[in-house]
Amino acid sequence: MSPDYPFDEAATARAVIDGSGVLVEWNAGAERLLGHPADEVVGRPAASLLVGEVDRRTLTPEGDRWDGVVTLRHRDGGTVAVWLLAHRVRPQEDGPEHWLVVTPIEGDDPRPPGDPLEAVGLLASPCAIAIYDDRLRLRRINNVMAEVLSLSEENVRGLRSSELTGRPQSHDIERHLLRVLTTGRGTDVRTYVPVGGDKTHAWLARMAPITDAKGRVRGVSVAAHDFTDQYLAQERLQLVNEASVRIGTTLDVSRTAQELADVCVPALADFVSVDLLDPPEHGGEAPTGRLSAPIGLRRVAHSSVNPGSPEAVVKPGHLDVYPTPSPQADALLAGHTIVAAMSTGDLEEWLAWDPTRSERIGEYGIHTTMSVPIQARGTTLGVAVLTRFKNRQPFTPDDALLAEEVTARAAVCIDNARRYSRERETALALQRSLLPRTLPRTAAVEAASRYLPAARSGVGGDWFDVIPLSGMRVAMVVGDVVGHGIQASATMGRLRTAVRTLADIDLAPDELLTHLDDLVVRLSEEAGTEAGPGEVGATCLYAVYDPVSRRCTLARAGHPSPVMVPPGGEPHEIELPAGPPLGLGGLPFESAEIELREGTVLALYTDGLIETRERDVDASHALLCDALASPSDSLDETCDRVLHALLPPGGVADDVALLLARTQGLPTSRVATWHIPADPALVAPIRKQVVEQLEVWDLSVASFTAELVVSELVTNAIRYGTHPIRLRLIHDAATLICEVSDTSHTAPHLRRAKTFDEGGRGLLLVAQLTQRWGSRHTTDGKTIWAEIGLLAEE
Repeated sequence: MSPDYPFDEAATARAVIDGSGVLVEWNAGAERLLGHPADEVVGRPAASLLVGEVDRRTLTPEGDRWDGVVTLRHRDGGTVAVWLLAHRVRPQEDGPEHWLVVTPIEGDDPRPPGDPLEAVGLLASPCAIAIYDDRLRLRRINNVMAEVLSLSEENVRGLRSSELTGRPQSHDIERHLLRVLTTGRGTDVRTYVPVGGDKTHAWLARMAPITDAKGRVRGVSVAAHDFTDQYLAQERLQLVNEASVRIGTTLDVSRTAQELADVCVPALADFVSVDLLDPPEHGGEAPTGRLSAPIGLRRVAHSSVNPGSPEAVVKPGHLDVYPTPSPQADALLAGHTIVAAMSTGDLEEWLAWDPTRSERIGEYGIHTTMSVPIQARGTTLGVAVLTRFKNRQPFTPDDALLAEEVTARAAVCIDNARRYSRERETALALQRSLLPRTLPRTAAVEAASRYLPAARSGVGGDWFDVIPLSGMRVAMVVGDVVGHGIQASATMGRLRTAVRTLADIDLAPDELLTHLDDLVVRLSEEAGTEAGPGEVGATCLYAVYDPVSRRCTLARAGHPSPVMVPPGGEPHEIELPAGPPLGLGGLPFESAEIELREGTVLALYTDGLIETRERDVDASHALLCDALASPSDSLDETCDRVLHALLPPGGVADDVALLLARTQGLPTSRVATWHIPADPALVAPIRKQVVEQLEVWDLSVASFTAELVVSELVTNAIRYGTHPIRLRLIHDAATLICEVSDTSHTAPHLRRAKTFDEGGRGLLLVAQLTQRWGSRHTTDGKTIWAEIGLLAEE
């Protein structure tokens, strides 16, 4: 207490007794009353000062307050009969509780005539009135205040406000009393102070100075108004408003359930548990019919006034089965709130079935539970159980209404979170099924990839792919469909399939994007939107790398340019023509060709990697280049380093696709090329040269098949093609490729010969003898190719 307070510490006899009944404090007023100095009595049992056989509860009662007349021993051997007022004082933090014991000491000061503190008119007020003197000691109370305090004026005269109630809020009252006393200005104390024996009552104190004829402040009058109903209504409204703000901040079921538990503790209960029914398998809706006991509930969240929730029997994530009777099952079967109390025996049968809970209930003094079903949109989701411990009143009907209001708000949020989670899991499963599970091993590139769905908006339409092409070439593609959810994932799947189909016919990157743009326009029109083309949109980057020439052709449609990391060089962005996004229709695409040294790393990604609210795109590009600059033999490690450097730990706002590819060159020793004259008679020498080359490569086991394929393809080129004609053999460890190129743009087609036809069986024979065959158009003609599996030959 501040030393500026005008308190006479000897005006009351005050002692503090700990929970075991030992005196721990003794003031000057107590020494004046009984003659014992503090050093003689502190540390002694308080009962040693009592005369006669007195119940021990006199100075350590079971409740929170006791008052009565007792006989105490004086130091001189005599006795003193006094009226005592004792309060249980509970610590604000961890610490032992104690008792404040006070008794007024009769003052010797005569009351002067006309004392303003003896104003009868003021005491006649229908409000509860208390009058304090200039030492802030209680001088008078009216009959209404005496009823409120359950104490008579004769007994309490001379006590301070803190001694009168024994509550921490009384110190705030004393500060306001002092302000009125020193300033002479009245005030309304907006602090609601529970007083009296009933803890459910709250009071608003209005203070005014009392002056004498000369205008001097001689004391303070306090008018207490019962604002219990308004106070409780305000508290309930505040809790409902707080619940609407704090519950449902995310679309996570566990987080939402925890928010419900946290809002109710300690405002409504000392311990709150939230248990939910497990969702049905295969993503179906929760059952809407009546439940049957026993009921299995999974603990999702709980909260307690005790740190760590030691009273909890079930841990979060665990499934527990509740029979009837039990508060959880009874409330779910009945479909409404059920309040059960230990005093009425409502919990006895259930606790007999569960001794662990019975032990916890006894340990923490649990006396009342309130089970509130969690229901939304006609579906029962689970139950919230609110529990109160000792020293707190049982639940009232108003508490039940408030709990139902808060739980109803939370139920809608939990149901929304469940529906979102189910839709997100479905979209994610669809997305994963449409993305490549593993990237193919090719002789052209070594590749690694990552895909991360958005943390809040869910999966979207980002995709990546590595597509083997003819001639040991490989296509790399990264794309992004506008929007999120199942529709975006489905559109992504259609575009990815279209890209693989177009890549299979060996279209150039700019031509492929043109065909893909037409497809997106048609998809937008089929969606039936009034907006027309552009409603379904996407971006895409398509690149083709040839390990023989070590050249890469790229084109993009509104997509970020890739970053290139040459061996021993600095990462930098490849400059490409921007190209319009897919779906606008009618606009051209351009491609660019660059030469890549062996070991060059290409980073292809979607905009979710570099576009964030925390920084601009240029800063993200700098971070990306820094992450790619660190040398690493593992592309998977590089992927993880890039994501760690650019993405926040709490999740990304947009989904992210990342594809890293390290180029590999095919040695010239694995490539053989012949220029073919326009003479059919030279086909036989060409076959001989092919066989000799296969012997050099130690691939003689494939000679028979290679001779037949080369003979057919070269003969067709001489007969139907245009010079110059070129034959090329390429091989790696698993495949031998035969390619015949000419300058004609006419493409061959497979046909079946009739019984008496002399020709028409050549390409059919090639198709039967090889793994696959095909043709591709080039800038100066076409190339017919066929792949022979070397492992199969062995």
